[in-house]
Amino acid sequence: QVQLVESGGGLVQAGGSLRLSCAASRRIADIYGVAWYRQAPGKPRESIAIISSERITWYQDSVKGRFTISRDNANNIVYLQMNGLKSEDTAKYYCNILRNGTPYASWGQGTQVTVSS
Repeated sequence: QVQLVESGGGLVQAGGSLRLSCAASRRIADIYGVAWYRQAPGKPRESIAIISSERITWYQDSVKGRFTISRDNANNIVYLQMNGLKSEDTAKYYCNILRNGTPYASWGQGTQVTVSS
């Protein structure tokens, strides 16, 4: 079972940037797609960015043009570069590998992103 650890969150002012990292415990490079999710208080978890094993990307409309997902296959890390942060981006962010389009691994602890306006 792949273990995933998210990091890189923090407190940032509106308009600022953060880069989140998702480190996998074993090779995921050309096997799995990986998705970033977020969950704001009182709201369901939602997927916001996906990168396939072929590096094809998808973004939720709310983050398109501001967030970029990428992967470092050599080190089994998937990144989420977040620019132009808004207060509505405040949430706990999680990553997961995908099998048949659905999350496959156990959820990690996530990393909190708080954007002050």
